[in-house]
Amino acid sequence: MSKPRPGLQDMLNAVGPGILFAGAAIGVSHLVQATRAGAAYGFDLLWAVVLVLIFKYPFFQFAHRYTNATGESLLEGYQRQGRLALAAFIFVVAVSSFITLAAVTIVTAGLAVSLFGLSLPLPLVSLLVLLLMGGILLVGRYRLLDRLMKTMVLVLGLLVLVAVALAFRHGPVGDPTYFHPDIFSTAGLTFLLALMGWMPAPLEIGAWSSLWVLEKNKGQKKPPTMFQAMVDYNLGYATTAILALAFVSFGALVMYGTGTDFSPRAVRFSAQLVEMFTSTLGAWSHWVITVVAFITMFSTTLTVLDGYSRTLSVGIPLAVGRSLGRSRFLYNLFLFLLMVLSVLIIVFFVTNMKALIDVVTVLAFLTAPLVAILNFRAVQGENMPNEHRPGIGMKVLSWAGIIFLAGFGLVWLVMRWVL
Repeated sequence: MSKPRPGLQDMLNAVGPGILFAGAAIGVSHLVQATRAGAAYGFDLLWAVVLVLIFKYPFFQFAHRYTNATGESLLEGYQRQGRLALAAFIFVVAVSSFITLAAVTIVTAGLAVSLFGLSLPLPLVSLLVLLLMGGILLVGRYRLLDRLMKTMVLVLGLLVLVAVALAFRHGPVGDPTYFHPDIFSTAGLTFLLALMGWMPAPLEIGAWSSLWVLEKNKGQKKPPTMFQAMVDYNLGYATTAILALAFVSFGALVMYGTGTDFSPRAVRFSAQLVEMFTSTLGAWSHWVITVVAFITMFSTTLTVLDGYSRTLSVGIPLAVGRSLGRSRFLYNLFLFLLMVLSVLIIVFFVTNMKALIDVVTVLAFLTAPLVAILNFRAVQGENMPNEHRPGIGMKVLSWAGIIFLAGFGLVWLVMRWVL
């Protein structure tokens, strides 16, 4: 006799880690990279966004599947594959963590300057933003993060969808005869990898999702079923996918063929982004979209800071053979180190935000095959219950995803460094 599926209230109670995933994903990848893709190439990169959303899907899902099935974090799943596997992942995280945090922070700081009319230097604003976030995480931890994210993602999603619907109704504003640069040149492929590297997010945040699942389930009398966990994950992933397509469409409809390019400076870029929305929705929306865009990037930066701090504080002890549990001291230590290193990166890249973002997003794409393989192996480990292992369809999709990610990265490396 099959078990009855959970009711609506049970499903709502299980929602959390999937929305945190969406909050971490919907940020630079959507507001910056997806909008730039539409503005520079019109609708011609939608295929790339759709493909990478499809091919990355199983590897993010495996993080939720593994933790709900085994009660372990994905980091422990990596450790079961050998200490070298976990060490390789931690190395990727350690290299990308502070650069990624710097990239999302500088966009958040730029929006803060636009919103509050600040005249302070951008590195100082970035530092103030990070200090505020550090305080929130030290005081509120997971519960506050969970509640904030659900509201922020809902408000952003509604506003973006309304803006895109109005833009479609008005039609493209640019020159219909405009022809964009070649996508399959070295420069075009570099941007393509940068777009897909963080679309909808870097694969390494699967480990964050795993830790968020454990935090969500901690202390619960009745942990969510696998069905509930998959609904939570799919809700978050679907949100990121829909909004990714919406931002590409918005850039294509409002900016493509107008002769205007996005500024590499964070403050000017933020102003251009807001102008795109106000030109579509009307002047009344200026403050609304500024606040929502700031909240979106603030939430993304908050989850990035929390996710990397959690991952490093748990993963490094595991990698050296010492499980210290969920050490609050180590979490606070990495929180501090990441903030300091990120501000130093921002100081050097303060005049070229786009270059910083492209560097970290290309890096995310090039390291994606490694993380994909680790996640795939984790859900097929001996400790994974048979009924929760991926089926043949998901296995085929996983292999196709690994080939897609590795193949595109190899083509770029050959064009960039050999040809």
